[in-house]
Amino acid sequence: MGINTDMVGQWFGPFEREYTFKDLSLFALGSGSGIDGRTDLEYVYEKDMKVLPTFGAMPIVDSEVTKTIDYGYNYAGSLHWSFDLTFHQPITKLADRLSTKVLLKGLYDRGPGKGLLAQHVGDTYDADGNLIFTNESWDCLIYDGGWGGPAAPKDLVEMPEREPDVELRERVPENQALIYRLSGDYHPQHVDWEYAAENGQPRPILHAVSFAGIVCRHFVRAFVPGEPERLTRFKTRITASLLPGTTVASQFWRMDENRVHFRLVDADDPSAKPFLNWGVIEWR
Repeated sequence: MGINTDMVGQWFGPFEREYTFKDLSLFALGSGSGIDGRTDLEYVYEKDMKVLPTFGAMPIVDSEVTKTIDYGYNYAGSLHWSFDLTFHQPITKLADRLSTKVLLKGLYDRGPGKGLLAQHVGDTYDADGNLIFTNESWDCLIYDGGWGGPAAPKDLVEMPEREPDVELRERVPENQALIYRLSGDYHPQHVDWEYAAENGQPRPILHAVSFAGIVCRHFVRAFVPGEPERLTRFKTRITASLLPGTTVASQFWRMDENRVHFRLVDADDPSAKPFLNWGVIEWR
């Protein structure tokens, strides 16, 4: 089965997702909230509860979505490449029904052995029909390069050469992927040790949205404490797989009054490739 480029330009869905405070809490736990039973409890405790904004990155990578939009790729090689999440209004409801319509906007060829890049744009509405957020999400299908498609567009974000203005560290628990997958991303690469070994990993890897959630929590704590609803944008490239048990560092550079650039790195190995890079957070 070849790559079906006829699907480019088509909309899929709507994909429906109901949630309550329990789902919000589970997502936040899967993003590292409350590791010590105390830190970032506002995302997991229904008293004065806040929504961790990266919750909005999840609907478009739900297993139902990725398997529905099947243009002929090898599922075993599916890796999350990047996402750019824009909030048209904050997620503040502790229970709602979300509806996401997804556009397959583009398929791009990185070349033999380098993979295919797939560009999806998802618009998510609340139960009242209000557009809450838009997510431009990219996947890299590592086994599907060299099919003769167009080259991907360039996307450059300046990363300052100075030391970060803020750096926060955290150790990722070994079971974080097991918790996060219960929010809807059931790819076996996050839980199955034999599957991980067959794909060159020493153990199952953590979901990208999960470790993006670590950065998001760190940002809120450092720049807008107690006010995650102020975020208007969260954008990042996923540049390396992250193994649970790693100690990570979120590094932030303040670019102007309402914008930071960031990366997420291995706190114990500065020479290692960043897990997230070319990141942008904006807020009101």
